[in-house]
Amino acid sequence: MLHITDGESVAGTLRKSAVTGAVSTYGDMMYEGPALADLGATQWREIRARFMSDADYASLEEARKYLQACQDTLSAYSQHEEVVIWLDHRLSNQLILVKVLDWFSRQNLGAVKLTLLCIGQIDGVTPFGLGALEANQLLSLVDTRRPVTEAQFRTAQTAWRAFTSPNPKEIERFIRSDTSALPFVGSALRRHLEQFPSVHNGLSRTEQQALSFLNDKGALSGAQLFVAVQHMEEAVFMGDTSFYRIMSELSRAPYPLVQMNNATQPHRAELAITETGRRVLAGEADHVKLNGMDRWLGGVHLSAGKPIWRWDQNAERIVGPS
Repeated sequence: MLHITDGESVAGTLRKSAVTGAVSTYGDMMYEGPALADLGATQWREIRARFMSDADYASLEEARKYLQACQDTLSAYSQHEEVVIWLDHRLSNQLILVKVLDWFSRQNLGAVKLTLLCIGQIDGVTPFGLGALEANQLLSLVDTRRPVTEAQFRTAQTAWRAFTSPNPKEIERFIRSDTSALPFVGSALRRHLEQFPSVHNGLSRTEQQALSFLNDKGALSGAQLFVAVQHMEEAVFMGDTSFYRIMSELSRAPYPLVQMNNATQPHRAELAITETGRRVLAGEADHVKLNGMDRWLGGVHLSAGKPIWRWDQNAERIVGPS
């Protein structure tokens, strides 16, 4: 058996458990950065690696090696009798799920059995994620895995096409369709749409939550703010490194919305909302119009000279382009 997880948090615990088989990871966090359709494996690795390098998550060579290891995880399927995919309900995991199932749908599995273990909660574990479970808890889940069905393959293919489309309305259409074969993917992709700039003030939901907390509570360390913002989420999907990058961008903008005091690294710094941040939060100014934008969300590139799609929270729909 080959067990595939989203990262070493789950993988390491699985290795310590009595679960039999090899354990490997596919941990490309696609909730940020370009995710384009119809790319070969080499093109995908290069585009994603350059994003990771530009974001200072890793050197270019480190990123290439990491993403190649992700691909090698999938390519090793033919060496096993069964491949078990372990994922949960969060946006980060659901994006991995639809990409991986889309990839497997185009392989000749032969006699290899592909099974899925995907859950959204366990009593007493809050916030829930597979990475929060102990070895005996993961072991207790093994027998709940089920063979991947044709309906799940089809749903994943449609979801992946929508996520990688340059038109985010494709995601809206997908969410309105029957997504019951993969019960968590609809809500996960809706959360993805909330990362588009708001029609109200140009802030993503994450930015809005962070500024709101700073406005209400006063200055906080980056680490304290990260925890506070995660508590506002129905399902935590973003790691602290991604969050600190967002805070750093808000502080370095031409018209900063956040001020970093006493340190240059967001997790160590004291973060405070600026007067411009308060104006934007109140809807008296627009973050995109003030500071511009250069951001990839799936297949959509939001940047100067290109259409800026926005999220209308009241209507719960994507608006644009503008």
